[in-house]
Order: sequence, then structure tokens, then C-alpha cells
Amino acid sequence: MTEQLRLSKRMSELGLCSRREADAWIERGWVRVDGVVVSELGSKVFPHQRVTVERQASAEQSKRVTVLVNKPMGYVSGQAEDGYTPAIALIKADTRWQEDKSTEQFHPTQLRSLVPAGRLDIDSVGLLVLTQDGRVAKQLIGQDTAVEKEYLVRVQYTKPGTLPEAELKRLNHGLTLDGKKLLPAKVRWLNEDQLSFVLREGKKRQIRRMCEMVGLKVLGLKRVRIGRVTLGDLPTGQWRYLRPDEQF
Repeated sequence: MTEQLRLSKRMSELGLCSRREADAWIERGWVRVDGVVVSELGSKVFPHQRVTVERQASAEQSKRVTVLVNKPMGYVSGQAEDGYTPAIALIKADTRWQEDKSTEQFHPTQLRSLVPAGRLDIDSVGLLVLTQDGRVAKQLIGQDTAVEKEYLVRVQYTKPGTLPEAELKRLNHGLTLDGKKLLPAKVRWLNEDQLSFVLREGKKRQIRRMCEMVGLKVLGLKRVRIGRVTLGDLPTGQWRYLRPDEQF
């Protein structure tokens, strides 16, 4: 017999919402299992049972915003630390990109529960996603995410000559970090001192550590794409909304 799962976990698996959102909706009586309202936290369901949410939940979720910011150097992705400013401080009316095509109106209440969906190191720049939507966060940083992230990386080879082809192959597949083999990457030269990295995972300072292993020193790192969403012409330090027609 198939095992039961926590209802909140099942809702997250189905892509309806995050687990935290699921618990809030269950408490409000906005969740039905096989047509019956379930309002007790910790309730369990079988995978074959039909889970639906009330219109109020969908309406609340549709108000949640996702923003794209071109993070400058010196800002941290998440909580403020060691005197450094968090990237959310960049999200205000006067730093919104003038060419943002979204019809969404900015309001300071949108900063509530706006969290980074993935990190970007303090000394890295480029595309950072901040979202109020648990579905977006799960898609980008969930354990089984398949969303690619693309980086432009300026490097310097610290040994005589140029990087051997065999070491470039190791960057693509063959390196181990923290005792675990890295997933295959796509790494190629763009010019004599710049590489393109396309990754499907995001370990702490992963690209810098990968480069160190093959004798490369990272001089600059910029994220330019997450899935199908690109940084484009978004100026440094400015932000825009993710449009309804855009999908990662």
C-alpha cells in the first residue's frame, strides 16, 4: 500500500505552493482533499488523492511578485551581514528600471516576504531573483531543480602557458566539491580571458572553487541568465518585475 504524505509536502510536490504557504492555507480552510475541506495542520494524504485549493488561495498567490535585480558588487543576496547591505535594499520606487514593461505598481508592502531564490556572492554581479512566490523559489532552488544558470567569468591562468584542454574537460565534468561529484556543466571559452559557465546547481562559491582546482583565478563573475530569463539591458543596481508571460 502506498504511504501517506503530509498534505503540505504533497501540495509542494504538486507545485501548488511552498510548504509554508500550504500550512497557512490549510489553517484558513482553503484546501480540499477529494472535495472535502482539510483544516488540520499535519494532515496526511495518499498520493492518488485529489488536492485542490480555493479561489482565495489562487487570488492571494496571484498578488505575489517576483523581481529581477542586477546586483552590483558589495551587496549580499540575503540577510544583512558584517555591515554589508542586502540586495533587497535596492528594491524601491526610484531604482525601478524605467523600461520595465510590467503593469505592476510598486508598493512597499511587496518587500514583505521577498526573499532571494538562490545566492549570488558579495563579489559577484548580475541577475538575482527575489520572490514572494514559493512556487518560483522551489523551481529555482529546490533539490530537484533542472533550471540552468549562466555566468560570464573573467579568469587568469596562474601557471605558465594556457589552460590545457584536459583541464577544461574537467571543468565540464570530473570535479568533486565537499566530497560530492559535481553535476555535468557546460564550460567554454568566449575569448582568451573569459569563460561561459552553465550550471544546474549552486554550491557556495562553486565557480571560484572549480576554477581554483584547475589553476584559474577568477577576476570577475557575472550571472546573465536563469533558465529562459536573461539579464538583458537591465542596468546595474536597478530592478524590474518578472512579467506574467516570462517563465524560467
